Amino acid sequence: MEKSVFYYNLPKDLIAQAPLEPRDSSSLLDYNLKTGEIIDRKFFEIINLLHEGDILVLNNTKVLPARLYCFTENNVKIEVLLLKQINKFSWKVLMKPAKKASIGKLLTFSNELYGRVNHIDKDHGLRVINFEYEGSFEEIIDKIGNAPIPPYIEKTLKDKTKYQTVYAKHDGSAAAPTAGLHFTNKLLNEIKEKHIKVVEILLHVGLGTFRPVKTKNIEDHIMHEEFVKITKETADIINEAKKNKQRIIAVGTTSVRALESFANENGFLDYGEKNTDIFIYPPYKFKIIDALITNFHLPESSLLMLVSSLTGIEQIKAIYKHAISQKYRFYSFGDAMFIH
Repeated sequence: MEKSVFYYNLPKDLIAQAPLEPRDSSSLLDYNLKTGEIIDRKFFEIINLLHEGDILVLNNTKVLPARLYCFTENNVKIEVLLLKQINKFSWKVLMKPAKKASIGKLLTFSNELYGRVNHIDKDHGLRVINFEYEGSFEEIIDKIGNAPIPPYIEKTLKDKTKYQTVYAKHDGSAAAPTAGLHFTNKLLNEIKEKHIKVVEILLHVGLGTFRPVKTKNIEDHIMHEEFVKITKETADIINEAKKNKQRIIAVGTTSVRALESFANENGFLDYGEKNTDIFIYPPYKFKIIDALITNFHLPESSLLMLVSSLTGIEQIKAIYKHAISQKYRFYSFGDAMFIH
């Protein structure tokens, strides 16, 4: 299947440049898988679309302030994006301009943080930096780091918490699980009071979010690995719900990838931790999830391919055409859709 199947034209003015306040005031496109009906709503109305007994699955990863800036010994400024921690002092990173940072040269990030490139991955254009610091690395980058918002967002994000879900717990992501940005603590409490179980899994969002599908045939695309962890408690809750034919609703494509990565041949969920490079595209038979809350994704992206696997390709084209006609806001800070 060629990636051009997943192309659509989006007017630039529909790319959301900032999040709305309150978070749950964004628009919600309600799509019924059985009838094909589309209803335009507000996100806070999601509570009326959830039923007692549903299981809502959240990805509780926390975004690192992973965009850093450093200077070489020749005073050349370089942007560094932290992608994956290798050990206490080493990280796999994206650098721009990468060619200006040769192996072994000193990089100055601040008066508390220095680094040196010690490896170059020529196949993927990545570098490994060994950092030099004293104290807490997390505290240092919290002071000097910036939210790693995508390049299509042209405005500076002054409040880093806006690119963080209200339930974020575990540091490690290079990007936010953006479907979760629509939830407020108040809305989540109301959902729980309706006897809808809210469970959490962990997937640290990595390079795959930033990498477009470059191969002509999508089957040739290779996803980068991302760390996933699912506890026994969460797996037990989801498996019991599946036995009782209750809906498993994933919040975001990252939750989908985590759950489907741990699906076993019997259609139930295993638990543990591992790296996953699962790539979901049509035709894919979902083993765990029944419904999905997600944002609107870039043309020809692996995320759009995943969502198309749930709706069908022609259906997603019709959905996106409707969203564009109704001026929905797209991408990370944009509006959401509920596919059920």
